[in-house]
Parts: sequence; structure tokens; C-alpha cells
Amino acid sequence: MSLAKIKFFIKLYWIRVLIITLVLVIIVSLVIFIIIGLRAWNEAESYLRQSQLAMIPLQLYLQIVMALIFGVVYTFMWYWLMFKRGAQSFTQISKKATSGEELKITWNDVIGMEEAKQEALEVVKLITDRAQLQRIGGKILKGIIMLGPPGCGKTYLAKAIATEAKLPFISMSGSEFIEMFVGVGAGRIRSLFKQARQLAELEGGCIIFIDEIDAVGAQRSVDRGFGGQTESNTTLNQLLVEMDGLKEKDLNVVLIGATNAPENFLDQALLRPGRFDRKIYVDLPGLEDREKLFEYYLKKVKYDEGNIRIDKLSRVAVGYTPADVANIVRESALIAIRNKKDVISMKEIEEARERIALGIKRKIKMNPQEKWLTAYHEAGHAIVTYLLAPGKDVFKATIIPRKSTGGAVWTPEKEEVFIKDQNGLLTDIKICLGSFAAEKLKFGFTTAGVDSDFQNALGIAHSMVWRWGMGKSGLIGNFHAILSAERWQQSALSISEETKTKLDHDTQSILNACLKEVQELLAKEKPLLEKFAQELFQKEELNYDEIESIFKEAGLARPQ
Repeated sequence: MSLAKIKFFIKLYWIRVLIITLVLVIIVSLVIFIIIGLRAWNEAESYLRQSQLAMIPLQLYLQIVMALIFGVVYTFMWYWLMFKRGAQSFTQISKKATSGEELKITWNDVIGMEEAKQEALEVVKLITDRAQLQRIGGKILKGIIMLGPPGCGKTYLAKAIATEAKLPFISMSGSEFIEMFVGVGAGRIRSLFKQARQLAELEGGCIIFIDEIDAVGAQRSVDRGFGGQTESNTTLNQLLVEMDGLKEKDLNVVLIGATNAPENFLDQALLRPGRFDRKIYVDLPGLEDREKLFEYYLKKVKYDEGNIRIDKLSRVAVGYTPADVANIVRESALIAIRNKKDVISMKEIEEARERIALGIKRKIKMNPQEKWLTAYHEAGHAIVTYLLAPGKDVFKATIIPRKSTGGAVWTPEKEEVFIKDQNGLLTDIKICLGSFAAEKLKFGFTTAGVDSDFQNALGIAHSMVWRWGMGKSGLIGNFHAILSAERWQQSALSISEETKTKLDHDTQSILNACLKEVQELLAKEKPLLEKFAQELFQKEELNYDEIESIFKEAGLARPQ
């Protein structure tokens, strides 16, 4: 063990070292006094006199020992009550650092985020090669913020950075700092950074990872009388001070934060240069990344290579996160075991994906009338999607109850869509209203099953008018934002009742125009609606090939 590590150990555990030293001194003293007593015993001329003389140092020693033992026990109990179980224990953290080598997550294990991976690799070089950076006058990174949807691998990437940098890694969640007592969070921040600085002094650096940092880094605001906001503000203020490093020398301590919240949700003081110097956006994987993800996770299980087409899987998994892909493979393995098969085939993969996306099949028997209503409901969705939305695949239709629904039509996107235009939004509304129009056309009445469809359609139309200026009256502006600020009394702007009436009228105009077009389409293709609903009623589930066959028999091709 090096001299630096010995000094660090004594500095960190000086109380334990002191107690052990005292115990050793007592033991050595006891041995010495026993030796003295025995020597006096052996040299005695008179048994009585020498025995009396021999007992004197032993009695004195026992009194000293009892006093020392009482002092040590009292000190230990005081320390235990005050720091371990007392008020100050609230501000202490019990997280143990993990060495980078123990994490064992290398760059080869980080799949599905190539752009973020390149950014992180540069960060590793900056952390590990401080000498080169300082030669040109640069300063080490203080913080890295990872932004992106849940399940995309932010925590995984942070562990890979620690592994590649070979530095101690302390992982915490933002919620672990917040308590009901004001000042506890700030104390835990101080304790965390103190531990990190000690490790950095010993090991040459340390990485702190705070997951869900929005719990501690949200924008500061005035406390409304309950103390919770004051505690949050105090904790954030302490985090800002520690990141500035105003009280300590410059050590290689890097803070990595991760959040699913929007960037503007975090306090601007936290995001300024000098604190979180680097932003890494960990987004949903693209087509090539999804292929690599399926290859990576399928290698961990036994699967039929001739049956499973990874390129097809990656195309139908648009919008899936790395966690979703891992979950599909894991679920398909369980299904294969349940079916008493030795390898995973495409059938198990499909069943696993349906189970995750649509839910578990429920053992509920609907009466014939309910089955017919559901069949026409789902047929309306499928026909409108197939004929009006070329960017979506009608992958599956089912009237088997799943989750809280009596049926479903699975229509994944063919490719990633980052920004939807007005035509795409109108198409989504038409797909939602397809069920309502089909029920109305066939039965003359509708069911409560259109509840979620109406909610989605109204939400899209409302956003088009109130937020994106797509109403026919020509009103421009994000009225939704003004209305929200007005409710919280945070905006001087207000919306007149006349403007609200126009906006609501524009919203209904969009819904009625879309419904009219869908009704005309289904009325024109009524034989197709009947055929599709009958097939769905009889088979209860229609897969991709069966759906394509129905439309080909009707002489209809998908628009390009």
C-alpha cells in the first residue's frame, strides 16, 4: 500500500484508528504490568509483603483500564447517537463508490446510440488526459448532462464512461437528496462532494452520476408556505456552489446528470457553461441502431437464424428504445420456454412484441353483438389507415380483449417521423374517427368504445388550432401557452372570450371536415368494410399477410 493511500485511510477513518490504537495500548500496558507483578512475586523474601507489593500496580492498572474503557464506550456511544442515528445522520450519505473496472460496461456493450457514444468518447479523453488539456490552458469538464426519453441508455452510457476512464463511480438518484427537513438536501450534497473529492485525491479522479436530476435541479421559485420549495431551492443552490468548486482546489471530479424532463425544465444556472459544460442527447435509435440492438440481444439467447429476419424486426420496431428491444427478446425467451421450444423463432418474437405493445390477452368472452360492434370498430380504423396513411403499416387487427380495450389495430410507422406536417396531423385525426364512422354507418349508432379515439382526435385538432396556427380563421399564436400561464397567474397576456370562441369553432371545423371525408370513404368502400369485419369476426385476429390479401381481393392498392 502506498504512503498516499495510508494517509488517505487515516484521514477517512481516524476515529477507528484512534480507538484501535487505544485498545492496543491498553493490551500492551496490561502485559507489562503482569510481567512486573510476576517478577515481584518471584523475587519476594516474605510471601505476605511481596504479594501486597505485587497487587498494588495491578489494582492501579485495573482502575486506569476501567476509566479508559468507560471513556472509549462513552465517546463511541456519543458519536453513534449524534452522527449515525442523530440529527446529523440525515445529511450523511451511505453510498459506496464503485471502481470503473468493477462496472465492466465497455464501449462494445453500448449499442443503439452511436452519436451519443462519440460525444461520450470525447468526454472520456478529456477526463483521462488532463495533462494535455492543461498544457494548452484548458480546464477539465465540471459536468455533463444527458437528455432523452426513458429507456434509451443514459445510465448505461454513464457507467461505460466510468469503465473506460477507470475512475471511481458514485451513483445516486435526485430524489435521494430531498427530505421533509429544510437543509437536509444541501447537507447530503456537501457529503457527496466531500466523498468524491477524497476519492479524486486518492485515485486521480471521481465520477458522480445523479439520475433523474430534475428532482433536484428544477427551476427555482418562491416558496408558497409549506417549506418544500425552500428545501428544493437550498439543495440546488448547494449543488451550484459545489460545482463551482469555490472552496476546494481543482480536482478531477466530474458530475454526470441524466433526466427525461425537457431541457427548459431545469434551472438555467445549472445549465450555464462552467457547470454542465457538455450536453449529450440520447435519442431513440434509428434503423441501423435497431438492427445492431436486435443482433446484440439475440446473441445472448438461442434463436432460429434461418427463421428470424433482423432487418424486418428493425423496420417494424420504429420508436422502440434499447430497453424495449431487450424486453422483447427477454419476453420471447420466456414464451419459447412456455411453449417447450429449444430456440426462439419469429413466432415468439411477434407474440412478445404484441404482448408488450397491445397487452396480454384477456380471457373474456364477448357476446356476438359486442363482437360485431368491435369488429366494425376496428375495421374502420384499419381501412382508413390503409387507404389514407401510406406512412403506416396495418400490421395486425384483433378483437381479442387486451388491457382495457375490446380490440386493437396495430399501425406502426414505416420510418421515423420527427416533425408532422398539417396533412399528417389531419390523417391521424381521420384514423381516430374511422371507428366512429364505421359504427355509425353499419348500426346507425355508436358505442362508448370511441372514447379514447375522440380524446386523441380532439387533442390533435386542439393543438393544431390553439398552438400551431392551423385554424381556418387565420388566428396565429400559441394560445395554449398563454392560457396555461393565465391559469397560474404568470402572464400579463390574456385571451378574450371572442378569440376563444373562434378557436373552439376552428377545432370543431377540423373534426367535422375529417369526419365527413372518412364517412364518404367508408360509404364508398362499404363492401370492403363488410368483408374486413366478417373476416375479423370469424378469425378474431388478422395478421399482416391476411390484411394485405383482403385489400388485394377488393382491387385496392396502397397510395404511395
